[in-house]
Amino acid sequence: MPQTPVSFWDTPKFKRGLAKRRAAEWRFKLYGLIAMLIGLASVALLFVSITLNGVGAFWQTQIKLDIFFDPAEFSEENLQAANYGKLVKNTLYSHFPEVTKRKEKRQLSRIVSVGADIMVQKMVMAEPSLIGTTKSIWLPVDDVFDMLHKIDFGRDSSKGGSGLVSENQLKWFDSLVANGLIDSRFNRTYFTAGDSREPELAGLLGALMGSFYTILVTLLISFPVGAAAACYLEEFAPRNRFTDFIEININNLAAVPSVVFGLLGLAVFINFFGLPRSVPLVGGLVLSLMTLPTIIIAGRAALHAVPPSIREGALALGASKTQTVIQEVVPLAMPGMLTGTIIGIARALGETAPLLMIGMVAFIVDIPSGPLDPSTALPVQIFLWVDSPERAFVEKTSGAILILLAFLITMNIVAVWLRQKFERRW
Repeated sequence: MPQTPVSFWDTPKFKRGLAKRRAAEWRFKLYGLIAMLIGLASVALLFVSITLNGVGAFWQTQIKLDIFFDPAEFSEENLQAANYGKLVKNTLYSHFPEVTKRKEKRQLSRIVSVGADIMVQKMVMAEPSLIGTTKSIWLPVDDVFDMLHKIDFGRDSSKGGSGLVSENQLKWFDSLVANGLIDSRFNRTYFTAGDSREPELAGLLGALMGSFYTILVTLLISFPVGAAAACYLEEFAPRNRFTDFIEININNLAAVPSVVFGLLGLAVFINFFGLPRSVPLVGGLVLSLMTLPTIIIAGRAALHAVPPSIREGALALGASKTQTVIQEVVPLAMPGMLTGTIIGIARALGETAPLLMIGMVAFIVDIPSGPLDPSTALPVQIFLWVDSPERAFVEKTSGAILILLAFLITMNIVAVWLRQKFERRW
């Protein structure tokens, strides 16, 4: 009988090759899954580390003192000249009557923050009726004792800080804790004060307001200019070598390191035009230059995604080219343009290098009230705190990073929401 021919697909050679290809495909998928898991684990580890270090910044160790506002210490003509430090120290000394030596009193007074007298002064200035009364006031402790209360920093030599706290100070502090006079309370100063050399008095409000004015200037300049440039290049510009040259340079500018824009701002806005240093106006101008390429590219992509039939229908009904673009094309492309703008602004919010070049790295305590007031920005504030030697600034830095990440994540979520809600599928 004639032998039935064997199909090539049934030969052992083909089956071995097919098994190898399937095994290679399975290994490729496995490698991709492992790489993704490693990336997610690294990001999770980073977030957990920052959170554990930064959560303490939102809580401040404070001491409760029943301060008697002795009328003999005040002058009716000038409440500001009163010795508020003496009031705070005398109240603290009253808890330890056995402390009589000057050296021991000096060590005891260091438990309370050096800014406590300023806080009491502001309280009396706002409410003069406190004079002659006794009031319980919660005041911040020094940063060393704040760390001592939170993580035993200074008590356990394995955690560092050896020599920062004496045995007497440890005994006094433990006594205050046992009597319920030491507690961790929400750190309002962190959100209502400017920068300070003392970690327990340092706050983010100055940096937050500086970032707000900087981003406001950036948005007011970059969005209208970027949207107009995208409309011109996509809808009106002729296709020639000049426009090709412009498009290539816009794409290249999107990849230029941000420090280059800082040097450009230093040379042009400060040295040539004479604008003041360390102000949000200059920072916004520099970040606008950095953000424009991103907005233009995203805007052109959004305009290009609008079907040609929209333009043709408007022109067929008698609309001019300008009317077609402004009244029909741009509204349909606006969700994509806004998404690109938000992503560009989010990138600008986290930039540090260009702001360092224009002097926004200065130590500024006052809260800026406008774009022409000297200020710093949130990323620069993080840069300044990282370089500080005090242990308490570690949690301050991590807390600021958490706030910055919260802003960036929120802006990206808003961008995704806008795209999904208003984007049209053609």
